[in-house]
Amino acid sequence: MLFPAVLTALVVAGTVPLWLAAPQPAPRIALDVVLMLSVCGTLFLPRRHVLAAGVFALLATGLYYVLSSADGPLIVVVMACLYAVAAEGRTNAAVGLGAAVVIGAGLGTLAGNDEINGITLIMMAGWVVALVALGAVRHGRQEALRAAVLRTEEEARLRAAEERLRIARELHDVVGHHLSMINVQAGTALHRLDRDPGRAGAALGVIKEASRETLRELRATLGVLRQVDEAEPTAPAGRLDRLDELVRYAELASLETTVTVEGERRPLPAGVDLAAFRILQESITNVTRHAAARRVRVTIAYGPAELRLEVRDDGSAGGGPAGGGVRGMRERARALGGELAAGPVAGGGFRVRARLPYGEGA
Repeated sequence: MLFPAVLTALVVAGTVPLWLAAPQPAPRIALDVVLMLSVCGTLFLPRRHVLAAGVFALLATGLYYVLSSADGPLIVVVMACLYAVAAEGRTNAAVGLGAAVVIGAGLGTLAGNDEINGITLIMMAGWVVALVALGAVRHGRQEALRAAVLRTEEEARLRAAEERLRIARELHDVVGHHLSMINVQAGTALHRLDRDPGRAGAALGVIKEASRETLRELRATLGVLRQVDEAEPTAPAGRLDRLDELVRYAELASLETTVTVEGERRPLPAGVDLAAFRILQESITNVTRHAAARRVRVTIAYGPAELRLEVRDDGSAGGGPAGGGVRGMRERARALGGELAAGPVAGGGFRVRARLPYGEGA
């Protein structure tokens, strides 16, 4: 409200000396005061009424100059309204009001107003054009800033959603595998507790080891989540050199597991190494949970530009992995520019195939 108050004070300060220099009857001065304050009052209206304020200021100012003998600087209020209308994005309306100002001044010249000549009219037209242009530029900058803020907020929401998805996927892969193994071995222990105590004890040993591994990986994952200042946090332990652990867990669940490695082994980028391990982990876990299989074959093929994985079991074709597990594996592959397909195969069983490009850093 500072600018409207200052501008009103300047208009009053510029008009009062004119009244004092040429005394007028009290009713005439009262009318001048009412019109002047009415025009200045439009400066205090909310922005949503800026166009109505501009139209009223233009009409009231025209009436003021027709009736008053003290011209005064009231026209500056109309100029301020022109700028405000353009700054609100109503450029066409501002151009129309500006044209009305210039036309009104021109009519005053034709009517014999000696204070307005051709040069004054040209200067007024220049001011109108400049103020409308400045208002339009300000509106454009505000819109660009608003769009940038919205874009930043949207990017932040997308990053947060991606991070939530990554956390959910990581927790699913870390905890789901071991809890599934614990569940299977607990069932084995209960079933054989009386008839085969030795086998039941072995199952309990697997449960103990799996629970310890679950806690270790869960701590590692939570540690990564706490590293909020790192641009690329270190991923929790999960590499293909730990594949033997997956095989051992699968065999303890009475699942005969065969691993075939094709091509020459090579160091893998951390993201590819982690994704490959998690895909194999989830695939084997789903076999133990869903497939009612006796055998599973794991193939790891090192190509010149990508790593290929395949996990195939001999279980029921309809008992393969479903839901969030496959979706999470597919998202891991796509995040690296690869792909993953999962489904039943002819002759029985279920197969998961993944292709993971090494990337430029490989």
